[in-house]
Amino acid sequence: MTIRGERLRVFTGTAHPRLAQDICSFMGVPLGAASLARFPDGEINLKVECDVRGADVFVVQPTCPNVHEHLFELLSFADCLRRASADRITAVIPYFGYARKDRKDEGRVPINAKLVANLLVTAGYTRVVAVDLHAAQIQGFFDIPVDHLYARPVMIERVRQLGTKDVMVVSPDIGGTKLARAYAKDLGCDLAIIDKRRITGEQTVIEHVIGDVKNRDVVLVDDMVSTGGSIVDAARIVKEKGARQVYIVATHAVLCGNAVEKLNKADVEQILFADTVPVHDKKIRRLEVCSMAQLLARAIDRIHRSESVSKLFETER
Repeated sequence: MTIRGERLRVFTGTAHPRLAQDICSFMGVPLGAASLARFPDGEINLKVECDVRGADVFVVQPTCPNVHEHLFELLSFADCLRRASADRITAVIPYFGYARKDRKDEGRVPINAKLVANLLVTAGYTRVVAVDLHAAQIQGFFDIPVDHLYARPVMIERVRQLGTKDVMVVSPDIGGTKLARAYAKDLGCDLAIIDKRRITGEQTVIEHVIGDVKNRDVVLVDDMVSTGGSIVDAARIVKEKGARQVYIVATHAVLCGNAVEKLNKADVEQILFADTVPVHDKKIRRLEVCSMAQLLARAIDRIHRSESVSKLFETER
């Protein structure tokens, strides 16, 4: 893919420069020149080093840990580009942080996902591209266009190459059922769900698998792995229920705390993560990283040309 025309610019902050460079390599355009440094007190010092007047600009930046620094870099780029007379400014956010705070689930708590949406719009972004939002309704928090991309076509392609037999897709919890069902539909296989219930008084965990995984190759699917507890527990449970081989497939490898240690101890054949956040340097055994660069490059190309992004997924499927 080669994108022609000087009106297209792609920039990145410090969150995931490798992904931005891969996107630019696939598109055949240079990564926009920008200097991003810190003042002695930690404040961001940003300068865009190339002309963006009248340009269609895309800023690639997941808001992964360190969340606040990467979020403020993203906001700073918008303000900088707006003041430099860029025509359109699109935030390409492979991983959208604060997505878990999408509602008031109890009294006196913020809805941080809405706050982040407000900040992005106020800073100057005119469009947002995200991958596998933890809560799809976050799209409604924006008063600007949001393109919600799915990692599933990329991950499914690799899953089909694993050589599994009698495969069954399993959701590690009730909340992930919709995503797991989509994987099961694409793979043409059965779906199972793990139901874990903790009785607070005695701290007793009741574990059920809704579906028969005995002598099946299980693909555990989740949108995010943070502490690793749920997905590793799910792998143990399906093994105890007679699963033959277990594979972990997830989009966002946030990996907090001792998640890497948990994953290394998990009884699984292979772990597939997308590169929506930096994961190549994580010392995870049996890990394979699936690149989102081609998917994001095609989405950027379609947005730049004012073409349908949904057609992209019709093609990918």
